[in-house]
Amino acid sequence: MLQTLDHEFTEEQKEIVKLAREIALKKVKPIRMECDEEERFPWEIVAELKKADLCGVYLPTQYGGFGGANTELCLVIEEISKVCGGIGLSVATSALCAIPIVLFGTEEQKKRWLPPLAAGDKLGAFTITEPESGSDATSTRTTAKLEGDYYLINGTKNFCSSGEVSDIYTLFASTNPTKGARGISAFVVEKGTPGFTFGKKEMKMGIRANPTYELVFNNCKVPKGNLLGGEGRGLFVAQATFDFSRPGVGAQAVGIAQGALDETIQYVKMRKQFGQTIISFQAIQHMIADCATKIETSRSLLYAVNRVMDKAMKEAVARSAQSGKLVYEELRALKPDRITKYSGMVKLACSEAAMQVTTDCVQMCGGIGYMRDFPVEKYMRDAKITQIYEGTSQIQKNEIAMMIIKEYASKERAKEAAGV
Repeated sequence: MLQTLDHEFTEEQKEIVKLAREIALKKVKPIRMECDEEERFPWEIVAELKKADLCGVYLPTQYGGFGGANTELCLVIEEISKVCGGIGLSVATSALCAIPIVLFGTEEQKKRWLPPLAAGDKLGAFTITEPESGSDATSTRTTAKLEGDYYLINGTKNFCSSGEVSDIYTLFASTNPTKGARGISAFVVEKGTPGFTFGKKEMKMGIRANPTYELVFNNCKVPKGNLLGGEGRGLFVAQATFDFSRPGVGAQAVGIAQGALDETIQYVKMRKQFGQTIISFQAIQHMIADCATKIETSRSLLYAVNRVMDKAMKEAVARSAQSGKLVYEELRALKPDRITKYSGMVKLACSEAAMQVTTDCVQMCGGIGYMRDFPVEKYMRDAKITQIYEGTSQIQKNEIAMMIIKEYASKERAKEAAGV
C-alpha cells in the first residue's frame, strides 16, 4: 500500500484505521468478487464491523457512539472501500440515515433510533429519490396525510441503497402538496410498518454487494412522533444532511481510487512487454504520477473539510445537550452560513478523481484490466456511482457556484453599507 500524507490523526483515529484496514484485508477481500458477482449483501462483514465497534464511530457517546464525527466515519468508509466500494457503502448508508436524526431529532427520537445504529444492531437507509424526482428533490410526490396520531404515507421511492436489508429509514414526503418545496417533511419509518413494502430490486453496473430497492408506501401508518424537525422542514433536513454526508461519498471515492491504484502498481511491476516491466515505461510512470496526485489532493481536501465540520458538529452536539435545542439550531447559531460549498467541493473533487483514476488504472493494466476476474475493472464500475448519488457532479457545481455568488454579493452589500 502506498505511503500517504500524514493528516495528524489522533491515536484513536489511527486505531480506527488499523481496525478497519484489518477487516478490509482479512475479511472483505476474500469475498468481494463473490458478493459483486452474486449481488450478495455481506452480513458477515457487518458482524465484523459490529464486533470491532466501528458502526457508531461518528455518533455521540450519549447515544452509544464513539464520540467522533465525520473524520472517524470517513476513515472507516475509505479503508473498506479500498478493497470494495460496494461493501463500504453499508457503513455510509447507515450514517446517511442517522445524520438527519442527529441534526433534527428530539432527545426522545435520538435515544430511540441512534443506539441500535451505533451498535450495528440495526442498519439504516435514506430515501428521497422518486421515479420523477431525482436531482430535483423538491418535486416529491409521495404524500403524508395526518390523521389523528398517525401520518398515512402514500407513494413510491426508488434507488434506495441498502434498501431491503435496512431496519430504519429516513424518508421525505409532502405534508402539503400545495406549498411545493415548503410542504415537504421528513420522517423516520421502520421496517415492518404496515403499508411499507419493497418493490423492484435494481440490477446495477457497480456497488453490487449493496442492494438498491424500490420502496412502496400504501397507506403506511407512521406515528406522528416519527416526524423530524416539524412539518414543512423536510427541505432543510435534506440540505443539512447532504452538507454533512457528502464527504462520506468522497471517502468512498478516495478509497476506490486508492485501491485501484494499489492493485495496478502491483500488476505493472510484474507485467513485461518488449523485454521489460511496463512500470519502467515513462508513459505508465506519468499516469501513475497523475493518479497518485489526484488521490492525495482529494484526500487532503476531504480531511481538511472534515476537521472544520467536526469542530462545529461536536460543539453543537454539546450545546444541544445543555440547551435542549435541536443540534441543527445550535449549528446555525455557531455557523450561520451553510457549509455547502466545501461539502460539494469534496464530493466533486473526490468522485471525479475516482472515475479518472480507475479509468486510467484499467488502461495501464491493458486487456487484463478489462476482465472480470481481475479486480481493477470492478473499481471502475464502483467509482461511477460516486459521481451520481447524493447529487451529481453537475449539481455540485451548481451549488458551489451559487454559494460563491452569494458570498460575493454579501461582500458587495457590506462594502456599500460601509460606504466603501
